[in-house]
Amino acid sequence: MADPPGEGGGAPRTGGTEAGSSPPGTAAAGASGAAGGGRRLADGFERALSLSRIVVVVPVIVLVLSAISSFAYGTEVFVRSVTNFVEDPHLTSHNLGFLLLLTDLFLVGATLMIAAFGFYELFIARIDAGDESLRLPGWLQMHDLNDLKARVISMIILVAAVSFVDVVVESKGGLNTLYLGTAVALVIAALTAFLYFGRD
Repeated sequence: MADPPGEGGGAPRTGGTEAGSSPPGTAAAGASGAAGGGRRLADGFERALSLSRIVVVVPVIVLVLSAISSFAYGTEVFVRSVTNFVEDPHLTSHNLGFLLLLTDLFLVGATLMIAAFGFYELFIARIDAGDESLRLPGWLQMHDLNDLKARVISMIILVAAVSFVDVVVESKGGLNTLYLGTAVALVIAALTAFLYFGRD
């Protein structure tokens, strides 16, 4: 005689759950909670990483202070060169060297300022975003790293050329000047090639 349904070795019930197992809804909720916690952790890390760009303010301040120092030293050289020219009105190589040094110092200061603007605009915020009176000239606005690279390398080439002319004026010629000129020309050529071919 067959056993009645639900007794003995009949088929297991499909509506119940096995001992020790969690309902499907509980497992899904646990997985969703773990995913949500991981997402919150990732969001927090990304937010902290984004805020870490504020540390770029440190090199910006250092570059601006260095530029001011270069301008101040250039002004001191100008006063000294004017005093020497008043005492000796003849245009000697010494006085001309002072004027070239003055130009070199101001170019170095301008290069440092350009680098400071570039770092600030690339990492922190646009300078002309809020006030029209703060708008930078078009050539000084940095949109990507290539803009900063182009402007800084251009200024370095100009500084190298002026520095070489200063050395030529102060020196008495000879092979050393030729060697220096060749080295400066090679450096300028390499920077120009890097600027031309190194664009993304």
